[in-house]
Amino acid sequence: MDKIKVGILGCTGAVGQKFITLLEGHPFFEISEIAASERSSGQKYKDRVNWIETTPLPENIADMVIKECSGDLDAKILFSALDSSVAGSVETEMANKGYAVVSNSKNHRMDDNVPLLIPELNGDHFALIDLQQSKKASGGYIVTNPNCATVVLAITLYPLHKEFGIESVIVTTMQAISGAGYPGVASLDIMGNLIPHIGGGEEEKLETEPLKILGALENNRIKFADFKISAAVNRVPVRDGHTVSVSVKLKNKASKEAILKAFDDVQTYDLPFSPKKLIHYYDTPGRPRPLTDVNTENGMAITIGNLRECSVLDWKYTALGHNTIRGAAGAAILNAEYMVKNNLL
Repeated sequence: MDKIKVGILGCTGAVGQKFITLLEGHPFFEISEIAASERSSGQKYKDRVNWIETTPLPENIADMVIKECSGDLDAKILFSALDSSVAGSVETEMANKGYAVVSNSKNHRMDDNVPLLIPELNGDHFALIDLQQSKKASGGYIVTNPNCATVVLAITLYPLHKEFGIESVIVTTMQAISGAGYPGVASLDIMGNLIPHIGGGEEEKLETEPLKILGALENNRIKFADFKISAAVNRVPVRDGHTVSVSVKLKNKASKEAILKAFDDVQTYDLPFSPKKLIHYYDTPGRPRPLTDVNTENGMAITIGNLRECSVLDWKYTALGHNTIRGAAGAAILNAEYMVKNNLL
């Protein structure tokens, strides 16, 4: 197949850089445009970006000239890594112009007609794009991927919700500093320390986004999942990898063996960014942990360990996911791959 032209909105930021790294050599997509704010437009990428990726800046991108985010771009898909302060209006404008906007930003996640997607869990929610006015008028639309910690939580709750039903969830997160973007958290705040608060409505995202993701599409609307989540979020001195400690009360009793089988049975797809196995479980004490497990299946799988009975609810476990890959750029790319496979462009 001929490669599909894609653009990156917010190309100079941490997530924008991750998009550039992950899309290098992609079998479906080629980067044809990069865009950022007026401060950066008109400049070569190499002259504007503070490259923080661990791999070299691709030569074909280095000399590319940055465009304005709301301009006319030679691309079919736009990956949005824009800051939430500007993402909402820009993404709406570009969808109205006919682009397929695949967003990592929070602004449209909870809109009624915008799907909040983890394809292995709720690919049927893509049907919402047909209800967007931009789709009817210009062919453009918006799809979103969840908050980076929500991805870890929702993927691990999905098989429990599907097989046994869930009554309630308590989750505590230990979130990596890369989740704060660049320059992120001041070193004197995070080194040898833990910050028991993350701004931007992080707790609220964890308490609401999984309910939309795990909800059912009925009569062109999402009926949210009917359980409550209580979240507490923390920033920890880890570069990459969001860890969550979860306690869950089930509607129907389940054995450890049944739960592990449910984790093991979650579907995946034959797509470039799909992990062969979505959830990896470790019986080894002290796993999962960011240092050894964050890059499981190129950062696109979730790892779980320490499943045991809970004396307050029913079961508890620890889970880990790569926040800038599975929780951000990689998630958006997988959404776009799913769109290609299912002729949604």
